[in-house]
This record gives sequence, structure tokens and C-alpha cells, in this order.
Amino acid sequence: MSDAKTNLAAAKTRLSGLAKATPALMQSFAGISKVATAPGQFSAAQKELLAVAISVAKGCEDCILYHLDAARRHGADEAALVEVLEVAVEMGGGPAVMYSAKALDAWRNLV
Repeated sequence: MSDAKTNLAAAKTRLSGLAKATPALMQSFAGISKVATAPGQFSAAQKELLAVAISVAKGCEDCILYHLDAARRHGADEAALVEVLEVAVEMGGGPAVMYSAKALDAWRNLV
């Protein structure tokens, strides 16, 4: 993920293609995402960081990039990211260590 901006743009392009192929599905999914990331007991930034941790544990590079970008836009900082990556490693083991390193690298390259 060393070229995080390019990879994020490519992921968004793929999502756009899927949205054109199945607009009802993607509109419904967008509704779920809007509800899931709306501020409540957790801020939008915290919720996006939770999504990063889950993405790391599940090993989804596109999801990592998408949620890193959203977390940054909502005001998350690197220290908070590192904390959620620690939890992701706890829950995901060795593979999560590798994806955590990729996530941190991408965070630093999305600036």
C-alpha cells in the first residue's frame, strides 16, 4: 500500500463501477454506512477507526484505505489509529500485524 492515494482512487473507481451495475444494492449499502458511521456514543472518527480495525483483522486492503481516508476526514489522528491497530492485532493475530503495518504506512501516505 505504498501508493495509498492511487490505490484508494482505484478502489473508489471499482465501487463506482459496482454502483452503476447495481444501483439499488449500493444505495442500500450506502444507507447502512450512513447509519453505522453517524455520531452517537462514538464520534464519526472513532467509528471509522473501528472500521479500520475490523478491516485489518479481516484483511481487506481496500476497506482499510477507504476507512483510513474517512477517519482522517473526520479528524482522527495517528495516535488513535495506532491504538485501534493494537486491538486489531489482538483480535487478528499475525496477519493483522502485517495489515496493521500496511494501514500505518497508508495513513502516512494519504496526507
